[in-house]
Amino acid sequence: MNEDFETSVTQLVAMIPAGSVLSYGDIAELLDCGGPRQVGKVMSGTEGDLPWWRVVRADGQPPACHGNTAFHHYRTENTPIRSAAAASGAERILMKDARWQPTESEWEQLDVLKKGLAGESSTAGNSKMSDQDDSLFP
Repeated sequence: MNEDFETSVTQLVAMIPAGSVLSYGDIAELLDCGGPRQVGKVMSGTEGDLPWWRVVRADGQPPACHGNTAFHHYRTENTPIRSAAAASGAERILMKDARWQPTESEWEQLDVLKKGLAGESSTAGNSKMSDQDDSLFP
């Protein structure tokens, strides 16, 4: 993954308010770049104050190795939790109620993140390419 993608993922995760979550796939979709696995890779390498527990699997399960710690955060932040199903025996986030819904101004911030990534993927006029290579992309 490139550095701009990693930065965009961490900036987006930092925007998720307490009591809300996004799935790995939600983040990739909002950035219109990568996929759930690429987001997971970025998240696995982050350190510091990033609210990692606000990024969950699509089925509402917290990151696999951090379940107990994550549920402490969820309870502290009043994140909607679904009771343990008899078959699975595991609590999960109630995604329909906990999924973050950005405000209009937050959508504008997300658009800026997405545009930064889209601009990088364009090959035309890329200063790292030779003039001959540039001519391949009219």
